[in-house]
This record gives sequence, C-alpha cells and structure tokens, in this order.
Amino acid sequence: SSGNAIVDAARSAIGTPYSWGGSSMGGMDCSGLINIAYQAAGIDVPRTSSQIANGGRSISQSQAQPGDIVTWPGHVAIYAGNGKVIDASGSQQKVVERGIWGSPGFVTYR
Repeated sequence: SSGNAIVDAARSAIGTPYSWGGSSMGGMDCSGLINIAYQAAGIDVPRTSSQIANGGRSISQSQAQPGDIVTWPGHVAIYAGNGKVIDASGSQQKVVERGIWGSPGFVTYR
C-alpha cells in the first residue's frame, strides 16, 4: 500500500543529517523528509511544513494510519504506527524514529 511505501522510504532515511531546507539523502529537514517519502509512493505534497500541515485532510489520532502526517507548529513527521513517528529532528540533527510527543495534529493525503 502507499502507507507502507511512505514508511519504508522514511525509514531508509534514518540517520541522514538534518539540513534546513534540504530534501536529499545528503541532508534534509522535516518537510524534505515528507517530500522524499511521499515521492516514493507517487504522491505530491507541498514543500513547507506549514503548507503540508494545512493541506490534506485533518484526521484524529485514532484514524491515523502508517504513512499519514503528524504535525506540530513548524514541524511535521511521518506516522510509523504504534505511537511512533519518523522525522528529521533539528535537536538530534538527523532523521530518527521515536515516540510521539505533545499534542500534535494528524493529516492524511490519501
């Protein structure tokens, strides 16, 4: 499914260095990761985190499926399932898989 393709593409980027404005395996930011992962599934999404968060269709956390997008103000991540996200972390300076924190929103493009 497209969700598995999105998650697989995001997982393949784990460890990639964080680079503000980047969208390649040489370095990426949070929205760059979303773009790379969604391109692997043949789905177009906007470029910036705010455009990604405001596009698509808002859903509840209980509706979220792997491959959907988790949003915070100024940050986006890919929902990996089981309460985890894959994101390009500015604080960790690389792409990581970790648990969801805070009170994010959820958006789907499928």
